[in-house]
Amino acid sequence: MTKWIVGLLLLANLALFGWMHWGPALKEDPGAPAVQAALSADKVMLLEYAPSSAVETTSRTAPAVTLALSPAQAAPVSVSVPASAVSSAPPPVSTAATAQAKKAGPKISNCAEWGEFSGSDLVRAQQDLATLKLGARLSQRIVEQDRGYWVYMPPQPNRAGVERKLQQLKERGIYDHFVVQEEGEWQYAISLGVFKTEEAAQKFLAFLRTKDVRTARVGERMSKLRFTVFVMKGIDADTTGKIGVLQKRFPDSELKVSACSN
Repeated sequence: MTKWIVGLLLLANLALFGWMHWGPALKEDPGAPAVQAALSADKVMLLEYAPSSAVETTSRTAPAVTLALSPAQAAPVSVSVPASAVSSAPPPVSTAATAQAKKAGPKISNCAEWGEFSGSDLVRAQQDLATLKLGARLSQRIVEQDRGYWVYMPPQPNRAGVERKLQQLKERGIYDHFVVQEEGEWQYAISLGVFKTEEAAQKFLAFLRTKDVRTARVGERMSKLRFTVFVMKGIDADTTGKIGVLQKRFPDSELKVSACSN
């Protein structure tokens, strides 16, 4: 009898233990959503947000962002965000550079005409302009004058006399000349240069005297004389200034500069 009482008490204890351990689980609805555990306010940490402009786009990946959950939980997890995933804003335009560009305004090109040249002055001016390397921006036009002045050596009696005079000029460094070939009063005369004014012709004659050219003279020409004018288009202010310096070497020349017309 005592054994039966002990057995019943043991079964009752086992039933009570099972109810206390598995009883609440039997009452829960398997389809109900799980209830999230309450957050501890004292364990929540706020992370700073770094704007996209602060991200270094030069590196292949942006700096790692550490998510700290709580001191009691697992170690922090590092997440790497690719730089391509970060929206990069265009670089800011310098307001100072923009203002300076507006102040400078459009680049202005000039057109210039420089002349009139003939004889040795024409050769010298061509050599000077060649140093500026203007290319297609440089051209020439011919101007004809009904009258003017020339510096010449009187007609020689024959071709042999002409060759002798030309050799003397070469020995004195005078290479620019022209021999009149047409029959008439001036056949075999040697032209050393033509000029618009008598003053310019006299200056050139004085230069020839320094070269020991004694038989040269100044005379008026009633026939048409041809002069060369240099035309330059699309040149900037720096080139215009350089041409102005060259013009001072030819005081009898004239330089005209204006804005190029479209």
